[in-house]
Amino acid sequence: MIDERFALPATVDERTMLETFLDFQRDALVRKCAGLTDAQLRLRPVPSSGLSLIGLVRHLATVERWYFQAVLADAFPGDLFDLTDDPDAPFTDVAEATGAETFALWRAEVAASRRIAAERPLDAVGRHPGTGRTHSLRWILAHMTDEYARHLGHADILREAVDGRTGE
Repeated sequence: MIDERFALPATVDERTMLETFLDFQRDALVRKCAGLTDAQLRLRPVPSSGLSLIGLVRHLATVERWYFQAVLADAFPGDLFDLTDDPDAPFTDVAEATGAETFALWRAEVAASRRIAAERPLDAVGRHPGTGRTHSLRWILAHMTDEYARHLGHADILREAVDGRTGE
């Protein structure tokens, strides 16, 4: 696999750099889940945590929707999952979730995020509906790269616990 981040010329524009780094992280999520069965994706192999790989994918789909649609576009279409008293339930209660369904949902959210980002300059600003704080597209792209990178560390641990596979 060619790491597109290192193929960027030293003079690449900021937007291309931000989008390339985020897309690398998005692709890494797919790589870390590749080849697993639905049952393996649903496993919660770390005894102290209710987290699974499929739960991570669901979480990242939710974050994509939130930052690009709710914050940046001010067009939140609603939550992806039914909410309960337990805010983590959509990510831990995955007994019926399938990889195909979950990745289709995640891919749709990523496609919507890309569409929204493509329509705006980096300095476009959106408002967080809950706090009123403003965030630029530039900030959102950087934050999403951070969000994926943190959770990909979790995915590494989960994947190794599921089948022993490590690294990229």
